Amino acid sequence: MGKRDTRVRGIAARAGGWSARHRWAAVGIWVLFVVLAMGLGSAAGTVELKDSEQLGGETGRAAAIAEQAGIEEPAGETVLLQGKESSLKATDSEFRAAVAAVIKAVEGTGKVTDVTSPYDTKTISKDGRSALVQFDMRGDADTAGERVEPVLKAVEEVQKDHEALRIEEIGGASMNKTFDDAFGDDFKQAEFSAVPVALGILLVAFGALVAALVPVLLAITAIMATMGLMMLVSHVQPMDETSSSVMLLVGLAVGVDYCLFYLRREREERAAGRDHETALRIAAATSGRAIIVSGVTVCVAMAGMLFTGIATFKAMGLASLMVVAVAMVGSVTVLPAVLSLLGKRVETGRIPFLHPDKRRKTAGGSGNDSRFWTSVLRVVLAKPVISLIVAAGALVAIAAPALGMKTQNLTLDQEFGDSLPIVATYERVNEAFPGGSDPAEVVVKADDINSAEVKSAIADFRERAVSSGASRGPVDVKVHDTQNIAFVYVPLVGGSNLDKAEKSLDIIRDDVRPATLGKVDGVEAPVTGQVAGSKDFNDQLVSAVAPVFAFVVVFAFALMLLSFRSLTIAITSIILNLLSVGAAYGILVAVFQHGWGASLVGAEGVGAIITWLPLFLFVILFGLSMDYHVFVVSRIREARLRGLTTRDSIQHGVVTTAGVITSAAVIMVAVFAIFGTLSMQSMKQMGVGLAAAVLIDATIIRGVLLPAVMALLGERNWYFPKWLNRLPDLSHDESFEEPSTRSQPPQPPAVEGERVGV
Repeated sequence: MGKRDTRVRGIAARAGGWSARHRWAAVGIWVLFVVLAMGLGSAAGTVELKDSEQLGGETGRAAAIAEQAGIEEPAGETVLLQGKESSLKATDSEFRAAVAAVIKAVEGTGKVTDVTSPYDTKTISKDGRSALVQFDMRGDADTAGERVEPVLKAVEEVQKDHEALRIEEIGGASMNKTFDDAFGDDFKQAEFSAVPVALGILLVAFGALVAALVPVLLAITAIMATMGLMMLVSHVQPMDETSSSVMLLVGLAVGVDYCLFYLRREREERAAGRDHETALRIAAATSGRAIIVSGVTVCVAMAGMLFTGIATFKAMGLASLMVVAVAMVGSVTVLPAVLSLLGKRVETGRIPFLHPDKRRKTAGGSGNDSRFWTSVLRVVLAKPVISLIVAAGALVAIAAPALGMKTQNLTLDQEFGDSLPIVATYERVNEAFPGGSDPAEVVVKADDINSAEVKSAIADFRERAVSSGASRGPVDVKVHDTQNIAFVYVPLVGGSNLDKAEKSLDIIRDDVRPATLGKVDGVEAPVTGQVAGSKDFNDQLVSAVAPVFAFVVVFAFALMLLSFRSLTIAITSIILNLLSVGAAYGILVAVFQHGWGASLVGAEGVGAIITWLPLFLFVILFGLSMDYHVFVVSRIREARLRGLTTRDSIQHGVVTTAGVITSAAVIMVAVFAIFGTLSMQSMKQMGVGLAAAVLIDATIIRGVLLPAVMALLGERNWYFPKWLNRLPDLSHDESFEEPSTRSQPPQPPAVEGERVGV
């Protein structure tokens, strides 16, 4: 049979080929890009999100009114005085002496202003055992935690002189200081430990120091470049600390994964006897293509956050999208150049007993991962129906608790449990003064805040807020005459119980306000505060769920359809990814809402999932899970194009990717699990949810369900209706020629510039 020549087409192959031929230029361009991005970003500075930009609705409008008027609310602090015995009342002389001592002590620090006595403001509990001394911290509220320590010490000294009472301080400044002292280093430690953890796992995976360092260094440079780009983009879409943390997590995960896929394929081809240059070009045409398909799909998923209308989500989405795009471009451009420069030196720093060559010799020619998955696949492919029913049934059962998911912003006691003394103070204040720790705040804006009509409406509002049962008072008012704005603080019945507090909020918004302030022309009175913020955030997220889900699913489906030219693969990809996300939701609800097995992860059932997490997880997981799916399906498709049967292609694709996917999954699970060790329940929820989903995705989904489904479908896996042929073809990043006979071994994929005869 005569030979025919074929060349590959496609961006990945061409980019890899150019970089390998112009390696110093490719490395220089990448370094220049990173330096320029960081330099320009630093010069431009970062524009941070304002409170008024965080949310829409009443909460956002209230913050906007205060910002436009130039009013910066100070950090409010409260000192709780409570008799340890029920017989000691606020009217007793000893209690009065303690109140006077607290007022004198905090005023003596020179750090506070507007100190009020409970006897003047009527902040005495119904049973007479508790009272509140209230004041504001001087200076910027955001930095008040740095100045509150002298005040805390002054209150502690008063406590020593009055042992019959419990005297404790709580407020925005004291809570910020407490959290910074207890957990401030938690996040930094988690972020910094992620890199050595990833490096350690890569050392085990590659068994050589240089090979392990390459993915980590490329991921770090991609993160550095994205940091600079974030600063520039922040002038269009303001950023916050959350978006930076998410960017680091996602950037490390995908950056290392993409390099891992590429480097493993190059190694595999060299192990098969090809020279370094040919192996590198084959990796460019195959793994490079998978990286581009995966990267674009992940970017589309991250772009879904832009449809929420919530500034924080928009910032997270843009930051994640940028770091994935940068890591993807780096993986198909500078990585081939670096590997070409290193050549065989990529194996420098071999670690005894860890290098693949050693493992192959001691494992009879195959790694433990491949042998394990070969055994699993033997069962799955022999009985695909049973495997599908068992695996899918297990995941559906795991996902079932998600049907009862409840979301809300976590209160202080839910977030931190009893790990901090200030949490006990928070609970005592809420018990004695329901809603007093986090009152609703009505921002009243009028043409003349001191007009008789407005004053009368505010007075009516205060009275009705209590008579309606929404508040037990006291309802405080702070007037800013110059700006014609008043702040009305309403402790809500329900306190830290957000379900009950939201009912009180509804009464204030829907009944009390329209009957009082709503009757005055020209008056605006949006209601904000923690409870209002939680409700508004929930409402906005609920309205964003449908468009975000639709956008991500539809575009992911389209990309899979165009990339694999198979309607069947596109549909099954979406279904399997949704099943993976559903299982992650089920685990979250079971552990953190119901408390089942919570102690195993150092958590506790708090009765709810943090509001922002479900949508965040969906976008992140749907994007990241495509990494594995695209990589496995690409290898299966590659084998099929080389002439193998569908069944043999499944076996080949899953087994040959087992090692790299196991390594990638272990890195992701380890990095995400670090955040599961933090003390904050919201961070635990995020870490456990991400880690569990990746673990399920890399094992049950890719190792059992995917091969079972594809085995059952057979040749229908490659079904592509003729009427879809008009669609763009994104599948040709490599070309193959089928072997002329069955006795011939499958031919390697053709790569750019390489002629392959069949």
